[in-house]
Amino acid sequence: MLGLFKRTQKVADAGELGRSMVALPLRAGCTPPAACPLLIVDASGHTRRAAPARRVELRDGEQGWAWHPGPYTVDLAPFAQAPEVGLRTRFAIEPELEGARQRFELLLAAEADGPLPLAALARALESALQRELAAGALELPPCTTIEEWNAFRQGFDQLCYMRFGLSVDDCVPVDLGASVDYAALLAARAFDAQPSSARLEPVLGRMPAARPARIDAPGQEAAAPCPVGDARALRRLFIELPGLMCGLRLAALPAGQDQFRRQQALLQRLDLLSVSASTMPALGLAAPGRPLAMDAQARRARHALRACASLDEAWALLARFRAQAAQGDAGGADGSAGAALLYDEAERIVANLELDCGARRAAGAAPEPEADADAAVAGTGAMP
Repeated sequence: MLGLFKRTQKVADAGELGRSMVALPLRAGCTPPAACPLLIVDASGHTRRAAPARRVELRDGEQGWAWHPGPYTVDLAPFAQAPEVGLRTRFAIEPELEGARQRFELLLAAEADGPLPLAALARALESALQRELAAGALELPPCTTIEEWNAFRQGFDQLCYMRFGLSVDDCVPVDLGASVDYAALLAARAFDAQPSSARLEPVLGRMPAARPARIDAPGQEAAAPCPVGDARALRRLFIELPGLMCGLRLAALPAGQDQFRRQQALLQRLDLLSVSASTMPALGLAAPGRPLAMDAQARRARHALRACASLDEAWALLARFRAQAAQGDAGGADGSAGAALLYDEAERIVANLELDCGARRAAGAAPEPEADADAAVAGTGAMP
């Protein structure tokens, strides 16, 4: 009976949801705002939804999230070498878009760790945009014509949707020169230029006040593994690879028998990768009861982080598949040659995933020079 008179706990900083915060973790017994969808993630990565504006009940090993659909407005710098050129982007996580909602929930389950600030999500979105522009998958030339801008917007919209589950409402060029701190940018680039074998990128949801501490000191890369980064990378592979397979089935629709065979082969290889990711050996063990050397642990962590980089490329490639399919539906030119190039890119990404997952598993068997690993990646057709 005394439980009836207990004060209902509120979500910490719930008033910032929809403004500076996109998602917040929940405690058992708290009541989130009515406008916020709820997501419950168990220890194995499975998700379920809870009714909003009701007291949250969490089972053992579960983590709850409350997130606000937005809309949000952020300023992105598409080119790292020209930070004064910006894109003011307005986006939302539309509740009625089932696919977008599921992709954003997958993002929370696999990548978020603690509160998810809008600034952290904007950094991840900006980094994905810069990678696609640097690789030539998206084009944003100076003095952009209407046709070029529409092509960029279509590719950018698909990238936001497939990678983050975001629906872009508006995107316009802006001048960020008055708000750019060039001294801070140069200091950050000088820090990033220092050698580090397995630096962990800031995880979604962590918003450090300053630059993150170095994972390993200069000259000691082989003796400083990154157990936190390795665990997060393996969690991403375990949770996201099944979703990646589903996305490949839906986005890369084969237009002929040859493409169908290539798609089926890619799906089989991804299925095997999913099994491999779920049965990875522990970072610090060479065998049951036998610890692994520190340099081998560093190699394992490095390969896990590289596999996550290939995973990001795979999500971006699915966005290109969807953009090409949209152009075909709109009556564009025959895209058989373009589809063949995209399948070539998919095979390259899957080959790199296989290489890094295999090297992560076998890193304790024998020393693996860094140059040999880079040569093996280049041999799969990786872009220079």
